[in-house]
Amino acid sequence: MKPVSLFSQHLWRRFWAIASPYWRGEQRLRAWGLLLVLVLLMLAETRLAVMLNAQTGEFTSALAGGDRDRFWTAIRTCLLVLAVFVPVHALYYYARDYMGIHWRRWLTYRLLGRYFARRRYYRLGISDEIDNPDQRIAEDVNVFTQRSLFFLLIVIGSLMQLVAFSHVLWSISPKLVYFLAAYATVGTALAVGVFGMPLMRLNFLQLRREANLRYGLVRVRENAESIAFYGGEAPELQQIKGTFAAAYANYRRLIRKQFGLNFFQQAYSQLTVVLPSIIIADAVLSGEVEVGRAIQAAGAFAVVLSAVSLIVENFESLSRFAAGIDRLDTLARALESEPGAGPSERRIRSSDGSTLAARHVTVETPQGEQTLVTDLNFELPTGGGLLIVGPSGCGKSSLLRAISGLWNSGEGEIQRPPDIDTLFLPQRPYMQIGSLRSQLLYPRPNRDVDDAHLAEALEAVQLGGLIERCGGLDQELDWSRVLSIGEQQRLAFARLLLINPRVAILDEATSALDSANEAVLYRRLRERNTTIVSIAHRESLLTYHTQVLELTGDGGWRLLTPDEFRRRNDVDTPAPAVVVV
Repeated sequence: MKPVSLFSQHLWRRFWAIASPYWRGEQRLRAWGLLLVLVLLMLAETRLAVMLNAQTGEFTSALAGGDRDRFWTAIRTCLLVLAVFVPVHALYYYARDYMGIHWRRWLTYRLLGRYFARRRYYRLGISDEIDNPDQRIAEDVNVFTQRSLFFLLIVIGSLMQLVAFSHVLWSISPKLVYFLAAYATVGTALAVGVFGMPLMRLNFLQLRREANLRYGLVRVRENAESIAFYGGEAPELQQIKGTFAAAYANYRRLIRKQFGLNFFQQAYSQLTVVLPSIIIADAVLSGEVEVGRAIQAAGAFAVVLSAVSLIVENFESLSRFAAGIDRLDTLARALESEPGAGPSERRIRSSDGSTLAARHVTVETPQGEQTLVTDLNFELPTGGGLLIVGPSGCGKSSLLRAISGLWNSGEGEIQRPPDIDTLFLPQRPYMQIGSLRSQLLYPRPNRDVDDAHLAEALEAVQLGGLIERCGGLDQELDWSRVLSIGEQQRLAFARLLLINPRVAILDEATSALDSANEAVLYRRLRERNTTIVSIAHRESLLTYHTQVLELTGDGGWRLLTPDEFRRRNDVDTPAPAVVVV
């Protein structure tokens, strides 16, 4: 997605779509209350700043005129004003930061709720709709709320200062007010015209490329063992260097453009040190205006110029802010809409039922590029078992995802028990950060299961000594490192036995186990009359299934009984596995 102009109505409509729910929703009273406190503090700060400016001019004139009493009176007043100004200033920044973190929490929770609803986190992960959604929630939300509040408050503060100090400036020299208006107009036009879209575009690209670099480093950490076994350090290093090189090259272009902006901003700002004095020099030298009034005019001129030069002084921050709005709006719209199933927007429908069935189901890849299974029909009675077989790449795992409800790319209808009665076990189990107890209770941690039942589940999957070995059920370890992949698969089966779902969907969930342990786990499911849908490559598992779905790899399929499959493939009937428990 290309960045839009900083002054585009489309960009600010996006901003309002993200920001307005906080100010109009259930948190509106607190939000507006906090903003009111901030505005009152800003009014007090502005009034005190005007008083400080006046007293600075007063004691400067007293010094120039040699008036001792006038000087010390002005100093005492100035110190009194400072005694109030300092705590008001500190309290203002505290209130601003508090409101910023409160807004961030609200927006983060709002996006997280939508991110996890309807498994959108999964669908976004398998599509190229947006990049780095995790980084957008973790970082872009923070930038959005903090920068939004910052710019809102400096606009309000600038308006207050403009009104307060313009009156001071006009009372000293109307000529200064006219000059200031022309100076600010020309400066803003030059900043926008010369540095506008280039900085917007470069900041947008930098955000994306920095996020890609972080994502690449996270992938290396998560797959460190596989990379180490392959000895793949060289290609991984090359890839990370390439990602960094793209960020580095863009950043070099960014700092070159920023150099020009900094040069212009510094010249624009520093000229104001001498310009007011030049303009009113004749009046001071002729005695028409006191020296202190000239100092006062210079201070007021600087404040008013800053108030009307917001764009010039904050152009870099505004361009980064606009790039962040673009990225956050893209995420928000993706989370609000139901992810599509492909160019034609066809979808596999899901319906609840007591049995598992597929009716005229066609499964496609997420973007609709390839058809994996065509017009599939089957019905699996309660307690039955379906074994899915076929050549590598024929769509076995994709079909399981469709049966589980993770994929809806294609058409037709899949009937299955509700999600709460269905559990999917992937080939590589997910090990949550936490205790052994939390591993066993995942993904439903709030169930009331006593320690005896947890120990029984571990015994049932041949992990009876795990509690003692790991230091108890409440010991927190990095389980993906502590347990072998075979132990992780057995632990995942213990979760399944504790949940006792009506349907278990197993994607090579016993691939790391020997035949004897695999047989034990499948027998446990058969004893519970669990409906099983499996992908596996061992012929011995035919014993635990009532139907075999053979995918041909060209979208075709055959539904066979285990005996028919054996005859077609010359598979011998295996002897029952003997397991000592």
